[in-house]
Amino acid sequence: MAKDRSELLRQIPSVDEVLKSPSGQKWLKNYPRLFVLKGIRESIALFREEIKEGKRREFSSEELYSYIDQSIKGLSSLSLRPVINATGVVIHTNLGRAPLHKGAIDNIFRVSEGYSNLEYNLEEGKRGKRYDHIKEILKELTGAEDAIVVNNNAAAVLLCLSALARGKEVVVSRGELVEIGGSFRVPDVMLQSGAILHEVGTTNKTHLKDYASAINDNTALFLKVHQSNYRIIGFTEDVPIEKLTELGRLHGIPVMYDLGSGCFADLSVYGIRDEPVVKDIVNKGVDIVTFSGDKLLGGPQAGIILGRKQYIDRISPHPLTRAVRIDKLTLSALEYTLSVYADMDRAIKEIPVLKMLLQDTGIIKKRAERIVRGLKKILPPDFTITVEQDKSQAGGGSLPGISLQTYVVCLRHPSISATQIERTLRNTEPPVISRIKEDVVLLDARTIRDGELKTLLNVVKSAFQQFFA
Repeated sequence: MAKDRSELLRQIPSVDEVLKSPSGQKWLKNYPRLFVLKGIRESIALFREEIKEGKRREFSSEELYSYIDQSIKGLSSLSLRPVINATGVVIHTNLGRAPLHKGAIDNIFRVSEGYSNLEYNLEEGKRGKRYDHIKEILKELTGAEDAIVVNNNAAAVLLCLSALARGKEVVVSRGELVEIGGSFRVPDVMLQSGAILHEVGTTNKTHLKDYASAINDNTALFLKVHQSNYRIIGFTEDVPIEKLTELGRLHGIPVMYDLGSGCFADLSVYGIRDEPVVKDIVNKGVDIVTFSGDKLLGGPQAGIILGRKQYIDRISPHPLTRAVRIDKLTLSALEYTLSVYADMDRAIKEIPVLKMLLQDTGIIKKRAERIVRGLKKILPPDFTITVEQDKSQAGGGSLPGISLQTYVVCLRHPSISATQIERTLRNTEPPVISRIKEDVVLLDARTIRDGELKTLLNVVKSAFQQFFA
């Protein structure tokens, strides 16, 4: 047996022999040398180990070269790639949150393929500020006196607290000490900022008098946090932002409102309530407003800070501002996205997040039916493929507690489990990300774009050939 293993080991070519072979030369021509070498070495090492352990009793050069080929392709492929979102979750944090408007994508390319006036004032011929590119349109759209943008909303909150309240107390309702995705908590952000947390009220009820009684010589800020990713229902009460700003004015204490999602469109006319419009919050006299760019706004990841000029002037020169600043790609996408909001009717129709959230259920149903017709043509008859009603979610910590009527494509098979079907779809190219409900795979037509239907059918056909070869 030992001799047989030794013979098998001698049959394995060296790395140099593989490189000099026709296949090796082809790999070197088509892929980076680093990945070619890594693929060859790892494949040879694997074959050697399997022979030594008795797991491989014969050697096939064709099998080795095939294994190397797959390894090199895997190493050379980019890890971050597009997927088809069939989950029905519109703002899916794990899938990149808001898809960008086509115009925003084009603007990224236009600005980034060469040089730009990122920090250059063309009128004066001298250095300028990157925030000037979006400041005026943010002021116009929201009514704020001034604005600055950083890389996400957590950074926006951290920067504001660091600049306005370091070493001083920030008064927050206990019911608003939220935890956002990735276990980031408001108290932790506050601790990092150097501000001192002063909790008031209870989990379910906070009154204006609670804020008033918390005021002392070390009070720097009132902070209100919008319930953008949770709901407390039942015996509850909180302080309207108008009342809090009145109290702040009376005592000379600024009020900051972390809106979380941040919406420019009035969704109440579409039956989606409890999501404040940014402009309305600014008009209610809030001194500082922060929110995300890649949630309900439908733009790139960013943390937008709006407010009174006297406070933005204190925030802008803070050392953290440079550490959390946005780059030219984000800036170009955000500027274009904001420009679409100059025409709100256009924004509702064109911003992908709003379009998906507000689309007519009849359109969703027709899309689901198209998918079913296509799948029935390519999958064996023992698959059960139907259209059924279900519920979608906004996702991304937005519009909690709100379910959106949708239509889903249901996939069932008598001998292939839902877990197997889901995994198979997830390993296609591009991957199709679905969800499982009651042991049935669901493809939610709300988040599958019309331009993806042909691709979806092609990858499903290819993916399930292995089961019916």
